Amino acid sequence: MPSVKRIGPYRFFFFSNENDEPPHIHVQRERCLAKFWLDPVAMARSKRFAAHELTRIEKLIVDHQNEFLEAWNEYHKH
Repeated sequence: MPSVKRIGPYRFFFFSNENDEPPHIHVQRERCLAKFWLDPVAMARSKRFAAHELTRIEKLIVDHQNEFLEAWNEYHKH
């Protein structure tokens, strides 16, 4: 599972076997986990994150959307 970036307590990553799905990023903090679609940015699912924290995470993803999309496309290119 390639890590793309760490911002504060958050680790942003994707799984290597997910190339059949649209571009997305997973984010983890301790035992909390969420998945966000990247284009457009939207939450797909979340476990254990509070709503206010998901809002903060979504803003981080928007701010780094191009970087995350580039990492996704580079890793999953055929």
